Amino acid sequence: MAKQAREEQPATDAAETPVKSKKKLLILVGVGLLAVLLSAGGVSYMLMGGDDEVADSAEAAQPLRATALYQPLDPAFVVNYTHEGRKRYMQVNVVLMGRDAEGMAGVASHMPLLRNELVLLFSSEEFQTLFSPEGKEALRERATLAVKALLERELGNPVIESVLFTNIVLQ
Repeated sequence: MAKQAREEQPATDAAETPVKSKKKLLILVGVGLLAVLLSAGGVSYMLMGGDDEVADSAEAAQPLRATALYQPLDPAFVVNYTHEGRKRYMQVNVVLMGRDAEGMAGVASHMPLLRNELVLLFSSEEFQTLFSPEGKEALRERATLAVKALLERELGNPVIESVLFTNIVLQ
């Protein structure tokens, strides 16, 4: 019996040793896998963090656009037309858009000249062409060019980006 107990004992130790070895192996593999995942995460974080710096520097290289400033030309323009033997009218509200505060302040001193230029431009139009959206847009573009040319002559700088029509009534 003692022999039998001794024989069983080593067999039990031998059976426990592979189980312990498998547990140790699984723990080591798990720790190794965790280390690899953490390393990959760190590398990807560093790479993505570097891209943000590149993107930030690219954005910083582009100049920031100044805020748009709007200057309404009040009161609204009213222009008389004769179309097909009848009296017709156009009322248009005009706003100047620019981005230079100092330049826009200089525009105010030339307001009578600007209004005169726009009245002459509006009254020279064919009433029939103003009914289409394309005709209104063409008039707006001509008004922008006329105001820019006038400001270039008077101030040495066109100052405004565009002339905007906030309301047009044709009757």
